[in-house]
Amino acid sequence: MIPHDSIVALATPSGAGAIAVIRISGENAITIGNTVFRSIKNKQLTTQKTHTLHLGHIIDDTKTLDEVLVSIFKGPNSYTGENTIEISCHGSTYIQQQIIQLLLRKGCRMANPGEFTLRAFLNGKLDLSQAEAVADLISSDNEASHQIAMQQMRGGFSNEIAKLREELLNFASLIELELDFAEEDVEFADRTQFHELLNRIEFVLKRLIDSFAVGNVIKNGIPVAIVGEPNVGKSTLLNALLNEERAIVSEIAGTTRDTIEDELVIGGIGFRFIDTAGIRETEDVVESIGIRKTFEKIEHSQVVVFLFDSSEFKISGLKLKVELEKIKNQFPLKPLVIIGNKADKLTKIEIQNLKTEIPEVLLLSAKEKTNVEDLKNELLSFVNTGALRNNETIITNTRHYDSLLKALDEIQKVKYGLETNLSSDLMALDIKEALYQFGMITGQVTNDELLGNIFANFCIGK
Repeated sequence: MIPHDSIVALATPSGAGAIAVIRISGENAITIGNTVFRSIKNKQLTTQKTHTLHLGHIIDDTKTLDEVLVSIFKGPNSYTGENTIEISCHGSTYIQQQIIQLLLRKGCRMANPGEFTLRAFLNGKLDLSQAEAVADLISSDNEASHQIAMQQMRGGFSNEIAKLREELLNFASLIELELDFAEEDVEFADRTQFHELLNRIEFVLKRLIDSFAVGNVIKNGIPVAIVGEPNVGKSTLLNALLNEERAIVSEIAGTTRDTIEDELVIGGIGFRFIDTAGIRETEDVVESIGIRKTFEKIEHSQVVVFLFDSSEFKISGLKLKVELEKIKNQFPLKPLVIIGNKADKLTKIEIQNLKTEIPEVLLLSAKEKTNVEDLKNELLSFVNTGALRNNETIITNTRHYDSLLKALDEIQKVKYGLETNLSSDLMALDIKEALYQFGMITGQVTNDELLGNIFANFCIGK
């Protein structure tokens, strides 16, 4: 059931600022706004055109609360599809609260989290996947996640799913028609065309499912563990990557007793760097705990950067190779970037010998910040950005991923049934289930519990 009461919320972040925007939406939103607004030109909001701005004051009886700008959006030509007004007031928290409390007394109620977007969905302004993209857009903190959210909010993913669903629905109708004329023994659905459609749907579903691995990484950032022996420059490298003094640096081995995390955007992709305690044998209880945490962080990271002091390679080269093999054997599926730090201290012959011993080594100087960009490019190479560059649909939502997996399973059942001449009534059941999963993604099939779970994660005011 679509609600018709008027809701109000602060649409800008809470706290003091230059301006704040208070949003009202509902059947009586403009009427309620008109009762508290006094135009400097004596205009009535109820008689004004949609998408217009009006200067005036918010009045509580005889008390003037603030000078404001009021924007009018008449339904259905508004974000929610309902009558909506936005009051741009000065950003004092006192003013914000006074205006909101006044509107509550005039008949509004406080909006629930995401209720404006929920109403946009219920009024057909957005489908469910587009509504979820709104939340992703608000939380995007790098270029790649922003690009994906924008594409989904504009309907890129929805259109792809809707097209597949429509074609499958057409064939489902023909299959159902055959069931109505079962005694006639006729076929309305061309089996060859149906098989081609199923192959095409299967291909698209697999591509979308495969894209989730990339999408999840882009949305949540790529965790990178920086490991190595104490005092090889892990904290210095982290500071060089972040271009700030984030980690404590000293000549004392074991200075980093715990993991330090920070984020950096490289080529539009978010990376979460974890500077860990040095790996070595120690009797220090606190340092031992840090080393144990190091291996836990490696377990949860997607990329491992192993750092060593290249100027000490002559002395510790054999031990270094043993440590590298230990990490490779313990984490065989994780990309490993081997970094020789303090390369500014090496001679040309020492560089040549080191590259002969460890061909994949990347030499740099964290202190001098030389070749740090090469490391950034190396890290970026682990992310498949081809789909992004080609503006392909990328899945980032776990709910969508789950529905796509279930839809693919049903499509493969239909394919098997078609290839084994399964009866039409049994195939129709699998087709219906596939259509159901498509509908779950876009919101053509939904329930109150699902909507509650989705919109509960939105910020209030959106």
